[in-house]
Amino acid sequence: MLAELNVRDIALIDRISVSFGRGLNILTGETGTGKSVIIGSCMLALGAKARGDVIRRGAKDGYVELVFEPETPEERERLRGLGIELSDEDPLVISRKISPGHSISRINGETVTVSRLREISRELIDIYGQNEHQSLLSEKEHLRILDDFLIEEIGDIKHETELRYEEYRAALKAAESFDMDESERLREAELCEYEINEIREADIRDGEEEELKKRYKKLSNMRNVMECLGRAAALLGERGCGEALEELRSAARYDEDIRPIYDELSDADSIVGNVVHEIEELMDDTELDERSLARTEERLELVRRMEQKYGQDAEAIREYLHRRESRLSMLKDYDENRKKAGQEAERAEKRLLEACRELSERRRAGARRLCSEVESEMKDLNFSSVNFGMDFGEKAPSSDGYDTAVFVVSLNPGEEMKPLMEVASGGELSRTMLAIKTVLAKTDDIPTLIFDEIDTGISGRTAQKVSEKLGIISGSHQVICITHLPQIAAMADCHFAIRKSERDGRNVTTIDELSEEESVHELSRLLSGAELTESVYENAREMKSLAGKIRKERLSEAGNGKDGNTNA
Repeated sequence: MLAELNVRDIALIDRISVSFGRGLNILTGETGTGKSVIIGSCMLALGAKARGDVIRRGAKDGYVELVFEPETPEERERLRGLGIELSDEDPLVISRKISPGHSISRINGETVTVSRLREISRELIDIYGQNEHQSLLSEKEHLRILDDFLIEEIGDIKHETELRYEEYRAALKAAESFDMDESERLREAELCEYEINEIREADIRDGEEEELKKRYKKLSNMRNVMECLGRAAALLGERGCGEALEELRSAARYDEDIRPIYDELSDADSIVGNVVHEIEELMDDTELDERSLARTEERLELVRRMEQKYGQDAEAIREYLHRRESRLSMLKDYDENRKKAGQEAERAEKRLLEACRELSERRRAGARRLCSEVESEMKDLNFSSVNFGMDFGEKAPSSDGYDTAVFVVSLNPGEEMKPLMEVASGGELSRTMLAIKTVLAKTDDIPTLIFDEIDTGISGRTAQKVSEKLGIISGSHQVICITHLPQIAAMADCHFAIRKSERDGRNVTTIDELSEEESVHELSRLLSGAELTESVYENAREMKSLAGKIRKERLSEAGNGKDGNTNA
């Protein structure tokens, strides 16, 4: 779950720190206090695009930090499966520092890309923004919702469909490559033969360039080497040890202590003699061969030219050769190969269509269950006479299959089923999305759900229904919800008030967790607006008490194995 939110210098926020709890976390505040900035900060931390004015005026940068506490071994394993090093006790900390023109995101101190951040955040949190119900106006979103609902049942066939589509694309591309006329075919075949012959004749060996460079360096410096060897041999020959040995031999006749010195110099004279002999042999064996130098230089230039044309090394050149040999073979049997490529494209298309058909059948069967559950949830959200379904169509096969799908609905008795986007108002779309989220929440593993003003366009009894539905979801997920309706706020397990005040001549947004009595006061404000009378307070207390009873009933039903879908 999301345990902490820490924000510094973002929009109207100077510095805030919020500790969220399990169950339903409610955030309320007057219009203009910056309620949506709280959700916006979460979205910034999770990789949302940062506007130029997001940094608080006067600050050099902004900072957002989310602290998640995985509560089950399964959650930690999923995160480890994404490559995150996480012990059995440590929290997961996501942070983002936003500076003018750039930002830095980190997970547990390690810098990550925005795409990596979004990949990981999908396992942690689902944010339902103020305008997300507008996504129901997109048919593509309808199919995605269905696939999310059926992920365990269609994951394998979706993966197979993706593979079959890639195979089909490759086979089709190969078949479409057979579109040249006879003259083009002959020209390309001639070029292939030329390149193949050139590569074969060159016969570049692995590591040959390095060998040639060493040899060339040695040969090009051979004259200097020979001159140095000659001078060394002359110096050693001129300055031998013969005369000194004679003198020491004479001295040793009179003093035996000199004998070891004589022996040492005798050994040295022998070593010098051997060195001179080896130098002379080396000079005899080594000839300054200008032709060898030229041949080495010519071969080195050939190797480099071949690498420039066909590949960076001998292995790459061989791979190019194999490709050209295959292409030449194809060109020589062009008509037969074109026929085979066309047949393979047909077979690949057939395999793709079979996968698409299997995927479609599973989707259509699952759609009936999804629509039945969503319809039940919608009735629980005060759609009294709703019929909810899904119409399927077909498009050209793709990696996502060949299905098109659209939710259809009838909201009044006797009305025909029409696409959802044609008949639902903003408030109805909002409740429909909540019904869908409720159904998906039963099966998904995302621990935290955030709703930003899910109550748009609703009031009265419908608001009560929405509050009960949020209570149900919070039984299995942590829910964080911004609302302006007292019916929803009354259901809070943790209630936070967002306020705007003036500090040092500037507006500042703050957020505080409310006690039970403070929550009643906030409910009273939501109920009456300006004047807070004792009757308003009494109404707020009663609403809070009723919400508590509803929550206990729901928890009791969940504990008894019921689905919680009751009509009040």
